[in-house]
Amino acid sequence: VSLSYLIRFFFISILPSLSRPSFSLIGLGFQIQEKPFKIMASSKMIVLKSSDGETFELEEAVAVEWQPIRYIIEDDCANPSIPLPNVTSKILAKVIEYCKKHVHTPKSDDKSSEDDLKAFDAEFAQVNQGILFDLILAANYLNIKSLQELTCQTVADMLKGKTPEEIRETFNIKDDFIPEEEEEVRRENAWAFE
Repeated sequence: VSLSYLIRFFFISILPSLSRPSFSLIGLGFQIQEKPFKIMASSKMIVLKSSDGETFELEEAVAVEWQPIRYIIEDDCANPSIPLPNVTSKILAKVIEYCKKHVHTPKSDDKSSEDDLKAFDAEFAQVNQGILFDLILAANYLNIKSLQELTCQTVADMLKGKTPEEIRETFNIKDDFIPEEEEEVRRENAWAFE
C-alpha cells in the first residue's frame, strides 16, 4: 500500500469521522474514543483574533464549544492569541454573543430556561441576509452545530412556500436561464413543482 493511498484514505475516510464523539473502523479491528474535555474551575481567558485584526477575550468555558479552538486548547497551543482568518470581527462578536448565552444558560428541565433560549435564538436570527450567511459560514468553520442549525433553519424558513421567482427576489438571484432551459429543468424536476 502506497503512502499516498494511506494519506488519501485518512483524509477521505477517517478525518471526517473525528468530529464525532467516537467512531470505529469496521474490519480493521480498533475503535477510537474521544476523551471528554475537562474545563478547570478557573475562568481562564482565551484571546481570539479576527480576520480584520481585532482581538476578543473569551472565557475558556465558552471557547471550548468551538471544535477547532477546543483542539488548540487541548494541545496547549493557545498562546498568545488564536487567529481566526475566516471570521470578521463583526461576525465573531455575534458568534461570541450567541455562545455565551448558550453556555451560561443553565441546562435543566426548567421550562423557563428553554423558553428564554428559544426567544433569544428567534431574536438573534433576525439579521440581514449578509450577516446571516456570514454566521452560517462562521458556524461551519468553528463547528458550532447549534448555531449552524439555527442559521440554516432561518434560511430554510425564508425559502418555505415560495416560488422560484419569489426565492430569486428574496435572495437577489439573477435568473440566467433562457426560457427553453428553464422549461427543461421544470420538466426534469416536475416532482418539485407539484
